[in-house]
Amino acid sequence: MTDKSKPASARPVRVGMISLGCAKNLVDAEIMLGSLLKSGAEITNDPAAADAVIVNTCSFIDAAQEESVDAILDSAAVREANHRGQALIVSGCLSQRFREELPKLLPEVDAFMGIDQVAQVGELVKEAMARRREKLNLQRSTSNAQRSKKKVQAQLADLDKTKPSAHADDESLRGKDAFGKTKTVLSRVTEHATRNTPSTPLLDVTARPIYIPDYETPRFRLTPRQFAYVKIAEGCNHPCSFCIIPRMRGSHRSRTQADIVAEAKALIKDGVKELNLISQDSTYYGLDLRKNHSRAISSPEKFRAAASSLPADATTLCSLLRELNALKGDFWIRLLYTHPAHWTDELIRTIGECPKVARYVDMPLQHIHDDMLARMRRETSGQYIRDLIARIRAGVPGIALRTTFIVGFPGETAAAFDTLLDFIRETKFERLGIFSYSQEDGTIAGKMTSQLSDKVKQRRRELAMAAQHEVARAVSESFVGRTLKVLIEGSAREQQLQQAKVLSWEHGLLREGETPNSKLQTQNFLVARGEADAPDIDGRVYVRGKLPVGGFARVRVIGHTDYDLMAEPV
Repeated sequence: MTDKSKPASARPVRVGMISLGCAKNLVDAEIMLGSLLKSGAEITNDPAAADAVIVNTCSFIDAAQEESVDAILDSAAVREANHRGQALIVSGCLSQRFREELPKLLPEVDAFMGIDQVAQVGELVKEAMARRREKLNLQRSTSNAQRSKKKVQAQLADLDKTKPSAHADDESLRGKDAFGKTKTVLSRVTEHATRNTPSTPLLDVTARPIYIPDYETPRFRLTPRQFAYVKIAEGCNHPCSFCIIPRMRGSHRSRTQADIVAEAKALIKDGVKELNLISQDSTYYGLDLRKNHSRAISSPEKFRAAASSLPADATTLCSLLRELNALKGDFWIRLLYTHPAHWTDELIRTIGECPKVARYVDMPLQHIHDDMLARMRRETSGQYIRDLIARIRAGVPGIALRTTFIVGFPGETAAAFDTLLDFIRETKFERLGIFSYSQEDGTIAGKMTSQLSDKVKQRRRELAMAAQHEVARAVSESFVGRTLKVLIEGSAREQQLQQAKVLSWEHGLLREGETPNSKLQTQNFLVARGEADAPDIDGRVYVRGKLPVGGFARVRVIGHTDYDLMAEPV
């Protein structure tokens, strides 16, 4: 009998996983994988071979929520067709957002687990499998897996309307169409709560998450060897009117600096060349660790006062960056998910003085018009934002600024939108994304009057992206002739080259009369990233030549497309 054909009782439990959403959710998936492997489980990407499947969900906006429901019901349908004894487990933000209602809405699921339970996933999988066996014995009925996905999504929306508005912050809107297409199916690797009756799904979800991983937490990384995400904090204290995150993720809670540094040392030793620092609000890092801290310091004035009153040895983002920068090795530190209200002159000075901190800042601004910023409860004004950008660019010459904006927010007038367009053209952000506003039940903005039509929102997004398109081409053109340090990620796939329009660019360099040969022209391209390019969300540097993968290299930029650069080894 082959290992694959052995009964579950005679071999390790096999678990499959689908992870959706942002990098912070990806880290949760990595923790679950590590915990499963530590418990003796195997990980498989073959749904028919899995004893249990986990869907790690996102529920930030409607598109992400719909994707989560699709993944759950699709997994139930695959189970019905291939392996009816398979346990189905739902984790992540959807479980947190609808923890009381999901067991009735999704009876296909055998267990729901929350953010606080990610490290206990091994035990929960075993309980879900036992519950599945009892369900089959009790029910002996056909599955509901083919129920309408739209109906389930509509039921979730109706339920959310009865919930109180969230006190929340932007979970770093990525500003790209692919937000609702974030499925990651894990590949095969080698390496307390309410308990319900057996006929209903197991529910293990705390109402207000308090968990934060530490260095000792098992983790199996899903990113390529050369870069990793390091979660420095969890939760958020901001009151943004459009966001549901605090209700799902809880209040801001920072890891200790020593714990983060220990993780960073291990990652660097393992060959990581880029540490991507993530949280809901990275600039708030450490402020909750002070004595008798108050969460009501979201505004720039209150934050500066709190930061200035800290003792000299207090833990802050600045102290963390300086200690990470002092570690031995050749690597980048990339700062993601910063909030404009929490920038200080000390942070700007720290970035400028730390050569290993990438000249790159991810700072979602959401709008520039004062009325919109007030309605969004962003606690910043248009002038404050303009002054901050000027200070950052003066303090860190050559820095690349990434931001995101929301268009079509309730009450956004044509004049307010025009102000945003002018700001995009004037400021010339190196990286920028645009979100059409998503009306989310359970948020303050979701109940606002003056909601705009989908047609208006889509048109404004198109106009804003068109304005940025012109800026992006000029930014890319400014790099031609420069020598850059890049991180080589691997051979470029044909699909990547087609999307980047590399061939169109390269054909323009051919001598007159030559015939382009796509295979000849694409076979020697590598894909790389510069300091201005974060994983997954920004542009790429396509290098024609041969260089070692997974390390840094010096290249000379010889051309560009709209958003990407073409280079050759120096």
